[in-house]
Amino acid sequence: MLHFSKLKLFSIFFLIIISLFFFVPNFFNKKLPLFPDQKVNLGLDLQGGSYLLLEVDSKPLFEQKLQIKSYEIRKKLRSERVFYKNFEVSESKIKFKFKQEDLSKIKSILSSKDINSVDTKGSNQFLFNINNDQITLNFNDGYFDLLEKNALEQSLEIIRSRIDEVGTKEPTILAQGSNRILVELPGLKDPSGIKNLIGKTAKLTFRFLINKESSKSDFDKLKSKNKLDTYDVEKRVILSGENLVDAQPGFDNINNASVVNFKLDGFGAKKFAYATKNNVGRNLAIVLDDEVVSAPVIRDAITTGNGQISGGFTVKEANDLAILLRSGALPAPLKIIEERTVGPDLGKESIEKGIMSLIIGFCLVVVYMIYNYRVFGLFANISLLINLVLILSVLTILEATLTLPGIAGIILTVGMAVDANVLIYERIKEELVEEKTSLVAFDNGYRRALTTLLDANITTLIAAFVLYFIGSGPIKGFAITLAIGVITSVFTTYTLGRVFVSYYIKSKKGEEIKI
Repeated sequence: MLHFSKLKLFSIFFLIIISLFFFVPNFFNKKLPLFPDQKVNLGLDLQGGSYLLLEVDSKPLFEQKLQIKSYEIRKKLRSERVFYKNFEVSESKIKFKFKQEDLSKIKSILSSKDINSVDTKGSNQFLFNINNDQITLNFNDGYFDLLEKNALEQSLEIIRSRIDEVGTKEPTILAQGSNRILVELPGLKDPSGIKNLIGKTAKLTFRFLINKESSKSDFDKLKSKNKLDTYDVEKRVILSGENLVDAQPGFDNINNASVVNFKLDGFGAKKFAYATKNNVGRNLAIVLDDEVVSAPVIRDAITTGNGQISGGFTVKEANDLAILLRSGALPAPLKIIEERTVGPDLGKESIEKGIMSLIIGFCLVVVYMIYNYRVFGLFANISLLINLVLILSVLTILEATLTLPGIAGIILTVGMAVDANVLIYERIKEELVEEKTSLVAFDNGYRRALTTLLDANITTLIAAFVLYFIGSGPIKGFAITLAIGVITSVFTTYTLGRVFVSYYIKSKKGEEIKI
């Protein structure tokens, strides 16, 4: 147990050297030669910045869907030569009167899949109630929930794409509840520009890439979404996002690839059919906010209003593209309901207080351990110091954002690491009473304390995982540092500390050793 092979020793100290390699750059403003450029990112509460709480107003979206549905129903009634009168659209209802002889035909129309579609749960889009000669249609609550969910997803994607243009590092953009979005922008002192950016509606257009027949002066040079590629796109707009009804990720079984299926309204379907019929083989650019999201090749004429976009997408890329397309089709107003600006001075004060509390706590622990366990306390303190190096190096590698609760998590792991050392040393004291040989006593102490040590740390690790998956924002930051600290403290306390103790015991061979 106290024997270490050369390979084990090399692995342990190689890991510590690599950790120092990522740890050191955090204390220098300039890039150091031979060292990586990565650093731990500071959260809003440490470096200052802007905090915005947005609310997605889904009411106009509901009204828009109601108007679209009323138009579809009236068009269908007219095409089937069904008489109706007093057609009203109000709040979440559609009402109209009819003749009794047309009742069966009206039921058939309102139950058809093209008018009353069925969602993934098997529920109809709307329910209808007949009272004498009047029909009242009410949208299903599940459909409203779906619209609200889609609006929130679309708004999140739009905000992310807007904020990325600003270049704010490590923004926090999270959904809160069913209709709110939290935006934290570390380092951004003036939020006025970002508010104007968020308030804009995404502009979606379908435009062809230029070919030999295109006018050489009538095109735009547009960047791709990843800023790496440039496309020559015709200025003529084939179709805009106003004609897009829906877009969903799918899978092409023939090519075994992820795709995006989209649906257009009636007017858009006619325009798209004409454009694609006469341009088979050309690239159609899908442009969102003057950025080319995708430029697939038109394989066949799209005459049904339903299309498929393929381009070697991964599942995530197909899902993201579908959200982007829907965001152009279903814009929802955003209202800022809360706004705060955290100054850099306040963030600096938080850092200073956090570091000071860490130093004070660390020093008190160092004094206690040396006083109580002498040279073994020194080994524990060295392990503790290396534990802090490991935590910060892992945070640097992950490019994690360190917040004030994150610093609290680091301080907590310091106490937990010391607790592990105390547990081991007290167990060794008991073994020294029973065993005559110090080497056997220390070996038994480490071996028999391992189970208790693992039980304590695993339960803490489970709590950290629960906090991470259920919590949000600063809570997640605390959970991450706590989880990392638990893992590194087990390594430094049990493995690294055991190396120090092992060599010390062997150097005192034949002498009586006390703790």
